[in-house]
Amino acid sequence: MDKLASQTNELKFENNNGSSNVIGPAPPPPGSGADLSAMFPGLPPGHTVNTGMTLEETVADLKKHPLFMTELDDSEENEELAALQSLAYEGTPLENGLNFKEQGNECFRAKKWGDAKEFYGKGVQVLQAEEFRRSKGIKKKVSKQTEARILSEEEQRAFEEREKKRLAESGGSGVVRDAEGPTAAEVKEEYKEVEDDPVETQKERTLLEQLYVNRAACNLELKNYRSCTLDCAAALRLNPNNVKAFYRSAKALLAVNKITEADDACARGLEIDSSNAALQQLAKEIIAKNETVMAHKRAEEKRAADARRKETLLKTALEARNIETRSTGKPPDMEDARVQLVPDPLDPKSALSVPTMLLYPADYESDFIKAFNETESLDQHFGYVFPLPWDRENKYTANNVECYVETISGGLAKVGKKVSLLKVLSGGNVEIVDDLLKIFVVPKGRAESWVKDWKEKKLGGRR
Repeated sequence: MDKLASQTNELKFENNNGSSNVIGPAPPPPGSGADLSAMFPGLPPGHTVNTGMTLEETVADLKKHPLFMTELDDSEENEELAALQSLAYEGTPLENGLNFKEQGNECFRAKKWGDAKEFYGKGVQVLQAEEFRRSKGIKKKVSKQTEARILSEEEQRAFEEREKKRLAESGGSGVVRDAEGPTAAEVKEEYKEVEDDPVETQKERTLLEQLYVNRAACNLELKNYRSCTLDCAAALRLNPNNVKAFYRSAKALLAVNKITEADDACARGLEIDSSNAALQQLAKEIIAKNETVMAHKRAEEKRAADARRKETLLKTALEARNIETRSTGKPPDMEDARVQLVPDPLDPKSALSVPTMLLYPADYESDFIKAFNETESLDQHFGYVFPLPWDRENKYTANNVECYVETISGGLAKVGKKVSLLKVLSGGNVEIVDDLLKIFVVPKGRAESWVKDWKEKKLGGRR
């Protein structure tokens, strides 16, 4: 802190009256309306490229550059990063790529798919950097020592002779310049730009293609199907006739039920090699999968068509019977119980079945009839509903109860126990709400008082 203070003091000077002023232009007086930006240095000319970008966009753009990264980008889309990372390996790109391929192959044979994928990926990274360099028109830089290694045999022997002679004259120190060549230190330190060797370039691209296809195989085993297809696509950009790329791409596409795309990839592979057994077997699998998918699709379409037909027939049946229905949007949980035609919902001659709730308001109890057929009467259901397990006084018997339903207007309508359900509903005075019909069952001795209480409650509610 003392050092910082001393450095700060050095930036000040004293005027005649002994006060200290900070070096630099004085800020404009408050309220003067002066442009404060004029006090600051201008942005570098290169910044004009980013004109119109927000601060966040500018920072994000900078973070794409390896020198400003705060997190490592593993997407392989950052070519500058790939080029920088490739410098970490000694040897030529081709040598490094081959080495990573061999290590990946060893892991693949051991079924270590994840490790193999990593090694293949490192090889891709190295060779991708070379592709990026060539695409930018940048020449290859090699040290003179490396250049000596790639000379012809005759040139190599001449180089070795010069080195022996130079070392002998320097007494083994390696620092005396030989008239015929540079010192060893200069060989190590000096670099030279050279043109790409077309043969080596082709070898690199062939190897890169192999690495993509091999990594695709790992991704296929790891069920990384999208990554598999991306690697296959990269290989096919290098060699449109790579049968393995078509095969593995088709396998990945088939795994995610992209039948059309899988069939196309398989067909393209067979165009190149019609006798390929793996592709022929895959073509059979695609046909079988397509038949399964189409059968499932037809079944789904039939179910949807049947559902529409059921709905149409039910609606027609209700209208023909003059039965009113209403939905509140909050149906009760009745599992699979619903208003429907039975026994066959697709047969217009079938009878109507209505879920029905028997309410015992005098005792706050209830019973549920899942399927009350329109041809049946209450008396038929009372035959198995009564006696009620909680009715110790035996108040509820078929001959000792009165039954009521609520009308659309909010009143009560008495229901005959021997009258069919169709007759109760078809008058247009009673409605089925949320696929459920409610019938009130009251002991005869309490029926009159219950009806009176009902009406009073309804009248009170309206007020």
